[in-house]
Amino acid sequence: MSERNHYSDEELMEFKELIEEKLAKAKSEYEEMRSALMNANGNDVEDTMPTYKNLEEGSCTLTKEESQALAERQLKFIKGLQAALVRIENKTYGVCRVTGKLIPKERLRAVPHATLSIEAKMQQKK
Repeated sequence: MSERNHYSDEELMEFKELIEEKLAKAKSEYEEMRSALMNANGNDVEDTMPTYKNLEEGSCTLTKEESQALAERQLKFIKGLQAALVRIENKTYGVCRVTGKLIPKERLRAVPHATLSIEAKMQQKK
């Protein structure tokens, strides 16, 4: 029996549903992060006495930088999921871009935006 080089339409639809669920959740989380970064709720040190503001300013800056980094990471994840949906439409989803072999379903369920098999990922790290 020869090795398959792509997933069936049914399998692709299963992955599409999984990705769409993850994408909706990721977008929601990203919007929450953006809202917090833009101080939409107004719960910042701006409304406290100047003494407290001076003490908390460094902490606030660090927290905002960390939040910004998380938001950027979340946006990268969203873009990865969107790219995965394009690959599903092109029927190239689940094919390792290095080896050309199918990425195992277990890996795709855990990391639905993966473009490399574990084998290729390990080669890349060397």
